Amino acid sequence: MLITKKILTACFLTLAIITSAQGQPKKVIADKIAGIVGDRIILYSDIKNSLADIVRQGGTVPENGECLLMEQAIISKVLMLQAMKDSLPVTDEEVEADLDNRIRTYINQLGSQEALEEIAGKTIYQIKDDARESVKEQKLAQAMQRKIVDNVRITPIEVKAYFDKIPKDSLPFYESELEICQIIIYPKPSRELEQYIVGEMNNYKKQIEMKVTTFEQLAKKVSEDPGSRDRGGQYQINRTEKTWDPVFMSTAFRLKEGEISPPVKSKFGFHIIQMVQRNGDDAIVRHILRIPPVTEEEIGQARRKLDTVRSKIIAGTIGFNEAASKYSDDEAAKYTGPCITDREGSTFVTIDMLDKDMVAMLGKMKVGDYSQPTAFESEQGKKGVRVVYLKSRSQPHRMNMQDDYSKISNFALEEKKSKTMEKWLKNKLPSYYVMIDPAIAEECPQLQKFATDTKAF
Repeated sequence: MLITKKILTACFLTLAIITSAQGQPKKVIADKIAGIVGDRIILYSDIKNSLADIVRQGGTVPENGECLLMEQAIISKVLMLQAMKDSLPVTDEEVEADLDNRIRTYINQLGSQEALEEIAGKTIYQIKDDARESVKEQKLAQAMQRKIVDNVRITPIEVKAYFDKIPKDSLPFYESELEICQIIIYPKPSRELEQYIVGEMNNYKKQIEMKVTTFEQLAKKVSEDPGSRDRGGQYQINRTEKTWDPVFMSTAFRLKEGEISPPVKSKFGFHIIQMVQRNGDDAIVRHILRIPPVTEEEIGQARRKLDTVRSKIIAGTIGFNEAASKYSDDEAAKYTGPCITDREGSTFVTIDMLDKDMVAMLGKMKVGDYSQPTAFESEQGKKGVRVVYLKSRSQPHRMNMQDDYSKISNFALEEKKSKTMEKWLKNKLPSYYVMIDPAIAEECPQLQKFATDTKAF
């Protein structure tokens, strides 16, 4: 029995809320049972909706996509049923929190709760009700998977054995990777400029209240928040979310519907906020963001401060990580450290992930060098000064044990987890009734290994 890495990492059928909630008046395939595991059923609509979701998110469906999703669904049901037998803890609160996070993700993608409800053809509460059982099953399956593989460990001997099994002409080629750390200071604008921005924000508020313009129109015209400007400054927020600035959140939730706040200062700049709609801890708001500009004088002050910090690092009186923790204004550094990371959290990044100014700077640096304090502009348009430390740089190369031990170790560990899952499933499957619809069984012969009801074939 072979379980692909994709199935191992998922091990459950992922159903997107929007897709599964869409009420299509004309269905190409009527709902019917595709399979049964224990007392749980798998519907054709589950499989079809999951395939549609892959396409909706821009993915490519493989030729055997339906068979792979059916295999994932069977494994998910077995894991979920075993989790229930083992009384693994999945609380209603965890399920609700997961549902809320998914709903907020879709609302942020679409721009508003109304847009989500229009696309789904249902209210938020109906969407959550429809998805609740599926989400609970997924969380139970995940909990069981963790119980099975979390204690799997790998030894250096196993890592070498894994590497030695790879045909030498099949070893992957890696581009140059770098470890880059930085200390960033964002200079504070002058008091006079801040007061000027506050005056402009008060003028915006007055124009809206006098109906000279609307909040939405003005946000599209003057807001400096690229994430919401095109939506007229609109966000869906929840009081419990920790990613939002606390000043922004506390100000927003003090407002009545339709009310506009006075200018308030957050870590991003100055805002005026309008409460559009509120339902308990959930709310729809609009805001206008203005970022006070910093002058060359403030940039110079930040450069001189970082020059002093750099001198202390070179002299060895303070370590780079300690200096970053003490002096850096980079929010990410507080949680993940001062080094740049990729989407998976690895500190090894490729050159295409860096801004052009960083690339130009690194072209003049050797491993172990600290750059001079250099002015730059963040993706959000915020001006700052940074000192960059080039910690390591690999040359383009074929995978090898010396340069890529960490990667090889992870691959070997995933294979060992896969085999552990395979062994567990082989031992557990006979204790569960599994029936697969003959039409799917004919299309997907690899599913026969799961079926205990041979009449299905």
